[in-house]
This record gives sequence, C-alpha cells and structure tokens, in this order.
Amino acid sequence: MTTAMSPATAGDLTAMAPSGLNPPLWLLAELTYRCPLHCVFCYNPVDFAAHTAELDTAEWRRVLQEGRAMGAVQCGFSGGEPLLRADLEDMVAEAAQLGYYTNLITSGVGLTAERAARLRAAGLDHIQLSFQDSTREINDFLTNTRTYGLKHEVARIIKDNGWPMVMNVVIHRLNIEHIGRIIEMAHELGAEYIELANTQYYSWAFVNRDQLLPTRQQLIDAEAETNRWRDKLGDRMRIFFVAPDYHEGRPKKCMNGWGNVFLTVTPDGTALPCHTARMLPGLSFPNVRDMNLRDIWFDSEGFNHYRGTGWMKEPCSSCPDKEKDLGGCRCQAYLLANDPDVADPVCPKSPHHDRVMAAVDQAESRAAGAGCGQAAPFAGSGVQPLVFRGPKESLQLAAAGAKLKTTDH
Repeated sequence: MTTAMSPATAGDLTAMAPSGLNPPLWLLAELTYRCPLHCVFCYNPVDFAAHTAELDTAEWRRVLQEGRAMGAVQCGFSGGEPLLRADLEDMVAEAAQLGYYTNLITSGVGLTAERAARLRAAGLDHIQLSFQDSTREINDFLTNTRTYGLKHEVARIIKDNGWPMVMNVVIHRLNIEHIGRIIEMAHELGAEYIELANTQYYSWAFVNRDQLLPTRQQLIDAEAETNRWRDKLGDRMRIFFVAPDYHEGRPKKCMNGWGNVFLTVTPDGTALPCHTARMLPGLSFPNVRDMNLRDIWFDSEGFNHYRGTGWMKEPCSSCPDKEKDLGGCRCQAYLLANDPDVADPVCPKSPHHDRVMAAVDQAESRAAGAGCGQAAPFAGSGVQPLVFRGPKESLQLAAAGAKLKTTDH
C-alpha cells in the first residue's frame, strides 16, 4: 500500500491546474457493473453487459493516487454492486490512507457483519444504503429480487458499526404514494439522512419511462407529505427531496457543471464527466489505462467539450440563466432531441420542450384511465412492460441500438 501524500505535494500538483479550471473534488469509482439486483431505473448504461474488462486492484490504486494528487477529497465506491469486488477492502484502505473521505454506495447485498467489520477497519467513513420502497412487495418487485428483509438487516449492521445511517430511495409512479411510509421507515431504522431522489429519465429509467413517470398531482402530494414529515421530525433526520426535471420545468447543472466537480471512472476504466456521458455521440472519452487522470481532466476533448458556456447555441447562449444551469443535461438533450448540443428539453425555452410536456401529459392520461390512485405496474393501455436490468436484456438493447428515442414510445 502506498503512503499518503504530503499536503505540500498535493498542493503543488493542484497548483499545476490550468488557470481558471478547478481540479475534481469528487471521484466516483464505479468498480463493477455486476449486480444481484435488476432495478428498472438503474443509471448504469443499458449496454453495460458489453463492457466487461474491469480494472484490477493495482489499476484502481493508481487511479485513487492520481485523483488525490489532483486535489480530490471525496471518493465514492459504487457499481453495480461494489461489494461483489473481493478487493473492495483493499481499495477502501488505499483511499483512506491517501486522505479521502470514503463512501460506499450499495444495495446492501453482501454486507455481512464480518465484512462490515473489515471495511470499518479499512477506514470506510460512510455507507449509503438504497431501498426501493417501504413495502416488501414493491421493494422486491422493482429489483426482481427478495432483498427487503436483507436491507433491514444491513441497516442494523450500519448502525452497529457507528456509520451515519444514510438512505437513498428513487421515487417514481410505483412508490410515490408511499412516500410518507418510506420516511417513517427510515426514521424507525435510525437514519440520520434520507434522499428521496425523483427519477431522472436516462439509461434504464428512460427505457421504462412509460411505467415510472408520475403525475403532477402525485408529485405535489409527495412534496407536501415530505414537508409534513420535516415539520414532525425537525432536526432528528435530514430529508432531501430531489425535484424531477420533467415536472419542475427548470434545467439543472449537469453534475454541478460538466467537468467541474465530479470525475467518474467506469469499471473498464473509461473516465467520464458524468456517469451516463458515454452514450453521447461524437465524443471521445479517454481510458485511465491510456492516460493519467490529470491529462484526462484538464486536456481531453471529452471533458472540455461542454465546459463553460462557449459551446452553447440559442436559446442558451443569450439566456440570463445560462451560468446557473449551464444548459442543463447533455444526455437528456440527446435522448429527447437526438442532439446533445441543444438546450435541455425540460427548459420551457427549448424548441423541444413539447416532447417533455407530451410525456407528462401521457402520464396524466394513463393515470386517469387506470383510476385514481392506482399504481399498477401495467396501468393503462398500450404501455410496454417493464424491462428489468439484466445482462440478457442489456445485450438485447445494445443489439437494438442501445438507445430508445421518445418517438419509439
């Protein structure tokens, strides 16, 4: 294992950054695309099964060292399911020794008391545990696994080890009406923090958008219920409600700005400014096997292409909010408008905003046809069945082009 760099060394390397361009602060290490769950909203690429050449332990250690030398201070270990990597403890220990704040993002599958003790000894600072619902039926349906009871046991293990109890729940039509019970469950499990992350529609969630997109009223009711629980719990649990792009009508900065804060390294070593950017056509993203992180971050075409505002077209280029949202999500622009250079279609000023409104209106009409309050998986006529994330399904989607456009729905 390497020793931690001195602050002087880290400072010297950070000072080498080009003027006006900050180093990454957050390094996301996607260790594997393998996962025992089959979530219908997974953000892994739909063609993940075509990317199988995972970095080995030594390669990941070098990535961690290079990231820390640039000035990155937080390291998240994710996947897929990162606990499927037998060398996870080695990489956590390396990151802790280098001085990162370390975070494990997990479904909980594979986190036994014994393994938790090893991760604690390695220096892991924080675990984010995902749940899919407050009910066993929906939780297990959405993942096509029987993991509801296991997740409750993992929550106890996290608390027993003194880690902050941080829960993440992706919110969509099939669980949004349970949001009060979800918050109550988190409180009962001793969570200090819960993130209610409304689904963002790319990757597998885009494939399943017809089934997952909630109605406007469901979102209004969910946010009101969240606020009631905030008032009830006060500072005993922090509740974050992440607004959905489609309904909010305001584009968000991609990962707080393309190539500004976050650097993702995928299982096969491809470096990305956001975890879904490899879908974008015409861009070349380097691999850490071929280029060091500093050159990737500061000099590569893929990271520089959408930095700042110089790339923008109208209406973004003259918009007074362009510095606030930086044009929104490039992947969303590509999926909805088939052009990653245009304004994010969730913005009302976008010439493609009608495509977002059509999707929202379609969710409204299907909900009306299914009956008030009904959240059946196949509610409404003409809706394609849910596609569960899996290697077979991934290869089928890859063979079909790996991208479904709105016009295909």
